[in-house]
Amino acid sequence: MSKNGVRMTVTVSDILVIGAGGAGLAAAYEAAKLGRHVVVLEKNPKPGGSTSWSVGSVTAADTPHQRVAGIRDNADAHFEDLALHAGELAPRDNLRLRRILVDNSSEMLQWLMDLGVVFVGPEEEPPHRVARMHNVVPNSTSFAYHLTRHCKALGVEIVVGTKSSNFIVVDGRVVGVEAVGPDGLKSSFLARHGVVLTSGDYSGAADLKRSLASESVVPVDPVNPTATGDGHRMALAIGARVLNGDIVRGPIMRFIPPSRRNLVQRLPPSRFVARMIAWSMGHLPQAVLRPFLMSFLTTALGPSPDLLRQGGILINKLGHRFTNELGKPAADVALQPEKVAWIVMDEAIASQFEQWPFFVSTAPGVAYAYLKDYQRNRPDIFHRASTLQGLADSMGVPSPELRESIDAYNNSTDRGGRPALGSGRYCALGPVKSYVVFTDGGLAVSEQLEVLGADDHPIPGLYAAGSAGQGGLLLEGHGHHLAWAFVSGRIAGRNAAQSPATISAFNPSE
Repeated sequence: MSKNGVRMTVTVSDILVIGAGGAGLAAAYEAAKLGRHVVVLEKNPKPGGSTSWSVGSVTAADTPHQRVAGIRDNADAHFEDLALHAGELAPRDNLRLRRILVDNSSEMLQWLMDLGVVFVGPEEEPPHRVARMHNVVPNSTSFAYHLTRHCKALGVEIVVGTKSSNFIVVDGRVVGVEAVGPDGLKSSFLARHGVVLTSGDYSGAADLKRSLASESVVPVDPVNPTATGDGHRMALAIGARVLNGDIVRGPIMRFIPPSRRNLVQRLPPSRFVARMIAWSMGHLPQAVLRPFLMSFLTTALGPSPDLLRQGGILINKLGHRFTNELGKPAADVALQPEKVAWIVMDEAIASQFEQWPFFVSTAPGVAYAYLKDYQRNRPDIFHRASTLQGLADSMGVPSPELRESIDAYNNSTDRGGRPALGSGRYCALGPVKSYVVFTDGGLAVSEQLEVLGADDHPIPGLYAAGSAGQGGLLLEGHGHHLAWAFVSGRIAGRNAAQSPATISAFNPSE
C-alpha cells in the first residue's frame, strides 16, 4: 500500500484494538475467544496503560468475597448507590451505561479471578451501603500480567512501541488505522470486522484539557504521562463527540514516587505470590503485616488534608509560602517552580500525626500511615531538623526565604484559626506535586459500545471502551473506573468480533 508515493506496510486482522490497558486486553481476549485473529497496538514499551498505574481497586456487587463475608448485595442496590457517589452531578450520568456496569460487575470479577487475578476484601467505602471494594494483590500490574498471558495463549498479537495516528475510513466505515512504529516508519493496520478504541483518557493532553475542561488544569501533570488523548483526537476528527469532558479528577496533591521500586512494586504478580499475600492478610497479625503494608502506603499516595488543617504550611522551591492552605492549594502547587512544594510543620503539629485520628496517608480498606512510617520508608521525602537552617538544607530551599515566610505566616491574622509555627524542631514532608488522576470525558457510545457520530448514529466499524468509551457514565468512588474498563472492554470486544466482515472488497495493495 502506498501513500503520497511512500510504500507502507499493511497488517490485516479480524479485530484491531488500540491500546493495551485493562479495557484493551479485555476486548482482545473476548474477541480471540470467539475465534477472531486480533492485533493490539500499544504505543508504550509494554502493556498495562493507566490500569497498571492505578491502586488496583475493583468495585462490584454480589461477589464471592461478599458472600464469604456474609454480605448480601445485588446490582440494583449498587445502581442506586452510584447515584449517591455522583452527588450533584448525578443528573448528568448515563443511566443506560450505569446499568450495564452494575449488571456485569459480578461476572466480570469472577472472570478476572478465573484468569488468575487475586483480590482481598471487600472493603467499605461510604456511601456504598455495604462493602464492595475489592483490592488486587500484590499490585495493579497483576491485571496486565494475567490478561497478556491469556491473550497470547489465544493467538493475540500485541504490537508495542506503535502509536496510532489516524483512522482509515473507507465508504464511511472505519477499517483500520495508520500508525508509527518504534523505527519511525509509518504502517497501516486493517481490520475485517471492527476496530476497538481503548486508548485511555486525556489527563496528559494540554489541548484537550483546555478545550474540554478548563485552563486551570492545563499545567497540572497527569499521573500517567502517556495518557495523551490520542484516541479522543482521532475519533473527534471523524465526527465523534465527547461527553462530560469538563469532569476532571484533579488537581490532587501526591507525594512524588520513590526513585527506586519498593518491595511491593517488585513482587511478581503470579497467582502463587498473590494467594500467599491474600492468606497472610487474612491470618497474620497486624504487627507482622504492617511493614509490608507501609511499603505500599508510603509510595505515592496523597497527603491527608489534616496536615494543612492542623497547621502545616506549603513552601515552594524558592522558600516562599505561596497559597492559602485552607483554600484550593493543589491548583497553586502546579504553578510553582518545578511544580513542587513541601509541607512544613513544627514539632507540636508533627507529633499529632503519630497516631489516630491524624494520619499522613491512607488507602481505603488497607491501613493508615503515620509520620514515623514515612521516616522509616521514605527518607527521601522526610525532613526533620532542630533549626530552620538545617531544615532548609535538607529540603534544598534557601534558608533566609524560608525563615521570612514562616515569620510572615506567624505574624499574619488570616491563618484561619491555625496555630503559629513555634521554634524548636521542625519537620517537612515533600516534595509533593499536584496531579490530574483521570479525566471523565469519554466518547459517546451506544449500549453495544459503538462510537456515535452525528445524530447519535453509530460510526460503522468503530467501538470504544474504558475511558475512551465512557460515554457520559459517572464513575465516582474507588474501583469503578477499573470495573468499567473490564466490563466495557469485554462487551466491545465481543460485539466487534460478532459484526460481519466488510472489507473483503478493500484491496490493501492499492
